[in-house]
Amino acid sequence: MFAGLAVGDALGAPLEGSAQSGAWLTNMRSGGRHSRKSGQFTDDTLQALAVAESLLACRGFDGSDLVMRFLAGYRERPEWYGPTSSAFFDLVARGTPPQRAAWLVHKKNGGSRSNGSVMRGFPLGIFYPAELVYEVSIACSRLTHYDPVAASCSAWLNGMAADLCRGASRRQAFVRARARCRDPEVLDRLGSYECYCPEASLDAVLCSHAALYCFMNAKTFEYAVLSAVNLGGDTDTAGACCGALSGAYWGFDAIPERWIRVLEGCDRVVRVAGDLWAGRADKPPVLQY
Repeated sequence: MFAGLAVGDALGAPLEGSAQSGAWLTNMRSGGRHSRKSGQFTDDTLQALAVAESLLACRGFDGSDLVMRFLAGYRERPEWYGPTSSAFFDLVARGTPPQRAAWLVHKKNGGSRSNGSVMRGFPLGIFYPAELVYEVSIACSRLTHYDPVAASCSAWLNGMAADLCRGASRRQAFVRARARCRDPEVLDRLGSYECYCPEASLDAVLCSHAALYCFMNAKTFEYAVLSAVNLGGDTDTAGACCGALSGAYWGFDAIPERWIRVLEGCDRVVRVAGDLWAGRADKPPVLQY
């Protein structure tokens, strides 16, 4: 799952913010608005690594530890981060308590339903089984994104990923995620994903739908991820989310070797994923903030 997320992120990174092109991208390439190297991932994978490494260090979800790890990553590459996350980390760096910072950003911007909290949460689905991952996904999302819609999107995709990497079929994982969802907008868009055209938007619901649509309609890992990153728009996040679902379902061996060979930090990603799986939890998380 984790390698799939990083691969989708790196594939989509050079196309981030671009319009949908008639030329179908099939390989890693350099470029884009941040002049990334071929195979270089973005803050999507960087934040997911922070989630994974925090789970390992704390033996479960610890919001305070996680915010500090997020902040350290932000200080290294602030230009990579989206508007909601950037505003949040700027406030926290100046001493604002995280819960208040999330609310202030939400209030100032008239919402915080961007996809920044969705792409990073998939390690929770490795660590926790689906029946436990819903609430912890909500808590993880709301550390930085006050809007409950973003949290519900994260919980949906993380729950599916948890089921998929434990052997569920796509249909089983989808039906279970639909049954758990408590947000009517998310339930409508993701629960009837086939009724809407995919749009790789910064919006949490639209981006989550695009990733789900591409995953559910593909026959291979490769086609699923390429479908997502070639949509245009927020291609790195659509690719990361679709790649995580696809990796959870098809497995590491389904990822084309030509992508793995050039993926930045591949050894670290694979190692952390293995450690998460080995130390996975089967008891309800104690949510620390």
